[in-house]
Amino acid sequence: MGYTNSSMVAYTKFSPNHSGQRTMAIDRITPHCVVGQCTAEGLGDWFAKGSTQASSNYGIDKDGCVGLYVEEKNRSWCSSSNANDQRAVTIECASDSAEPYAFQDVVYRKLIELCTDICRRNGKNKLIWFGDKDKALNYSLKSGEMILTVHRWFANKSCPGDWMYARMGDLAEKVTKALQGSDSGSGGGSGSKGTQATVLKDLSEADAIKKVGALFTADMKKSGILASVSLAQFILESGYGKSELAQNANNPFGMKCSLSGNTWSGSSWDGKSKYAKKTQEQNKDGSYDTITADFRKYPCIEDSIADHSAYLLGAMNGKKLRYDGLKGCTDYKKAVQIIKDGGYATSLTYVEKLCSIIEKWNLTQYDMKDSGGSEVIRWYRVRKSWADSKTQKGAYKILDNAKKCADQNSGYKVFDADGKVVYEPKAVEPVEKVPFLVKVSISDLNIRKGPGIGYDRVQFCPSGVYTIVAVSDGAGATKWGKLKSGIGWLSLDFVKRV
Repeated sequence: MGYTNSSMVAYTKFSPNHSGQRTMAIDRITPHCVVGQCTAEGLGDWFAKGSTQASSNYGIDKDGCVGLYVEEKNRSWCSSSNANDQRAVTIECASDSAEPYAFQDVVYRKLIELCTDICRRNGKNKLIWFGDKDKALNYSLKSGEMILTVHRWFANKSCPGDWMYARMGDLAEKVTKALQGSDSGSGGGSGSKGTQATVLKDLSEADAIKKVGALFTADMKKSGILASVSLAQFILESGYGKSELAQNANNPFGMKCSLSGNTWSGSSWDGKSKYAKKTQEQNKDGSYDTITADFRKYPCIEDSIADHSAYLLGAMNGKKLRYDGLKGCTDYKKAVQIIKDGGYATSLTYVEKLCSIIEKWNLTQYDMKDSGGSEVIRWYRVRKSWADSKTQKGAYKILDNAKKCADQNSGYKVFDADGKVVYEPKAVEPVEKVPFLVKVSISDLNIRKGPGIGYDRVQFCPSGVYTIVAVSDGAGATKWGKLKSGIGWLSLDFVKRV
């Protein structure tokens, strides 16, 4: 059959650690945990070492970037089982470094998308998970079926970790729904058996911010909004107000109310999705208006973030943008004021509260650094030519790493994202073939102990024909030649090849 690779790949570095073309058709997918919050480049560098003796077809890094390390047509060395790896597309996923080896939500969502893509390209419309090794390995797959397997079935390992193992059924369900057109396949990051709230409420404040901050950062790369401001809004509204809506709808993901400094009696979320439709907003004179609102009904944090950023960028006030000037703003204080002036909140202390949260938790660390507030990753690709993508040796975020790769591969150049050559190694001069003969016609040509005028003179070289057995660079001459007799070196600038 004809094999293809996923179009979701953002980084490529092929590993030498594989067994060549598969001997069996693809009908399995095996997710793994890396046991570390790796980058696509770091994982590629690890697999590129022959001493590693391991590889995977794909990897998903801590930011959801998909790397390709072994083409799908080839068998990777990943599952401690030749029989499994001959049939499986293997995927290493960034994870925590300790049990249960949890994945970031962005990684789990990308895994769902990648598995859906793998199934679709390989002609499958159903992904199966049994949870029983014997049943799974002895099951006769029907037409259109793909099955999930795990590393722990073939070796004394925890892989893919208890966190992912508990979600294998959810993974199969979401992928199958996506393949059969009944769901987007990108569902909640923690799976239908649990909730995002369960993930957050059990974390320390710092870890909760780090977890959600990574999601905000990923989304703001696309939307161009300061992640620090949107994240501060998320934190503030997780502990804002006393209405049923504020207590149960504003905090559906279990963010600790203590993060915002706003707490109320009985404010801890009970894990049940109760949504009211009324809340109160404070007027400038201190009075309150009761308004109708029905919002924050999101199955996962990512959907909440995406909707929120879309609102901030697209909300209109008549024919004008309600928060005009927000996109591309790089000053969080200015951005908060734009939001406040646009009527987002009527609280008299909204700006001060939001800025204090940003400063208290150093949320600006999640902001992108370029203009526009969004990070555009500039990949440097190492190829023989821009048009010939099949010659690509790797893609790098760091230019120096790309240059190093080009230096190690003759005929390769470094291209930027627009296809322009940004680095081309200098042509290596051909190695001088020795031995060869030279004729000395002058009477005062020095023979020196080494290749350069810094070496002591041995004597003058008598006129005649001599054999040169080695060539070297050195001070005082374009090239130096070593005499076959071993007496010393001649400057080749003053001799004639015979």
